Amino acid sequence: MAQAEIGLIGLGVMGANLSLNIAEKGNTIAVFNRTAARTHEFYEEAGALKDQIVPCETIEEFVAAIRPPRPIIIMIKAGDAVDEQMKLLEPYLSKGDIMIDAGNANFRDTMRRFDALKDSGLTFIGMGVSGGEEGARHGPSIMVGGTEESYRRVEKVLTSIAAKYDGTPCCAWLGENGAGHFVKTIHNGIEYADMQMIAEIYGILRDGLGLSAGEISDVFGAWNKGRLNSYLIEITEKVLAAADPISGSPIVDMILDKAGQKGTGKWSVIEAQNMGVPATAIEAAVAARSISSAKAEREAAEAVLGLPKVAPLAVADKAAFIKDLENALLAAKIGAYAQGFAVMSAASKEFDWSLPMPEIAKIWRAGCIIRSQFLDEITTAFTKAPDAANLIVTPAFAALVSETDGALRRTVSAAVLAGLPVPALASALGYFDSYRRARGTANIIQAQRDFFGAHGFDRIDGADSHHGPWGSGLNA
Repeated sequence: MAQAEIGLIGLGVMGANLSLNIAEKGNTIAVFNRTAARTHEFYEEAGALKDQIVPCETIEEFVAAIRPPRPIIIMIKAGDAVDEQMKLLEPYLSKGDIMIDAGNANFRDTMRRFDALKDSGLTFIGMGVSGGEEGARHGPSIMVGGTEESYRRVEKVLTSIAAKYDGTPCCAWLGENGAGHFVKTIHNGIEYADMQMIAEIYGILRDGLGLSAGEISDVFGAWNKGRLNSYLIEITEKVLAAADPISGSPIVDMILDKAGQKGTGKWSVIEAQNMGVPATAIEAAVAARSISSAKAEREAAEAVLGLPKVAPLAVADKAAFIKDLENALLAAKIGAYAQGFAVMSAASKEFDWSLPMPEIAKIWRAGCIIRSQFLDEITTAFTKAPDAANLIVTPAFAALVSETDGALRRTVSAAVLAGLPVPALASALGYFDSYRRARGTANIIQAQRDFFGAHGFDRIDGADSHHGPWGSGLNA
């Protein structure tokens, strides 16, 4: 048998699906798993694709089965396990071989691994893969960071397995070292915000309007035919329509209201804060998941405090209100995407990556979790204005924000007055209101900082005096 074009270690669900995808697209792949029994099981289950798969029982046999320079995908749990696997692999590798971490890694770990291999003759790729199990099997969005030379070695395989949008592969080389994993992290941060905003709208429909899961499903189904068309809206319609096989009730009504998280949302917030870029909608979404996980505390708090003593949501025209909710969600989603792209723009400068914003929007149009109709519009906006300071000041999105701003404002106001929590929607509104206001209120903060710490301030008239006339109050 001819040597494999690529290798993969780790035959869990994601690794197995990615391997089958690679084989199905006509690429020969060598596979290895820590337990040989799993390797054989996977091979036997591969059916007609077995001819494209080389199952290996040892690392030595596995490495020998791949055509040099050898690209090897490591698809195991992120963290120390990746470092351990790299150490086991390294003695068997030759100059030019490429280790590829395709897990949800922290981009700083990717940068460290990339730098550690610089003088070894080997190289490293940090590869963000979005689309979940289904995407891995049938076409994910792929975000690659590493040397351009190493990308060219795997480009044919990766573009063959990536999702396609109008025939174009949703796969791109984005820059050196951690660029790919950073972009995947921000993708997931936007995903957190998107999901939280959908949940808040769902809460208004359920708790504010008293709609059933089936009725809310119909609302999301209608929205998916319009400007909100996206994967997350599509699956929201489906989960709301699904019945529980045990009770017969809507399955969503049987699910405990505790959301999990694996770290990428938190990393997005940390890096945004490190770079001084506001990502308030993402921050609100991460915090909301943390609050949701404190189920027992929330139950105890409701017993002590009760729910807010406010008037119920009063809606004179339900159809018009639901239309407002649609436009409010669109506005808030634009805010979340704008914040995510702003964080990536700052990181591009800080880490000297030259991240291609139009290209990132392009490869998110299919395969990934946040794929949506307006990613085409984002691609166009950044292509026309590649140096735009923020997505929301590009002509097309400035018009969209102006059109939907009132709906977001009315939605947040109605929810707050009815005691319904909308932290991400409110954060998006606050972001718009702060970003668009030329004269804000930070002057009083600077005055306070100067009063107690002599931090100084800039004057609007440009005069040289940089401290206030606080007298004896200074440093009090």
